[in-house]
Amino acid sequence: MKPKIMDEVPWSDSITSYDKQHSTIYLRILDACADNASVEEMAELILGINPVLEPVRARKAIRSHIDRANWMMTTGYKELFAG
Repeated sequence: MKPKIMDEVPWSDSITSYDKQHSTIYLRILDACADNASVEEMAELILGINPVLEPVRARKAIRSHIDRANWMMTTGYKELFAG
């Protein structure tokens, strides 16, 4: 069963259950960013949101997930390795 994608990632100063469930999505987003994928491409291919039909939702959702993916790579990962 595929985890539900939220339009806005629940934010916390520690890793959440949403983060754990969506870690693969975060990695795919970081990889797509490194490949200079567009917001529209990422929204459609990774989050499953059609950017033509829902442009505002697509931008909001991908931005939220990019922000959280970056947080996981710069800060959150420490919690994973802390034990």
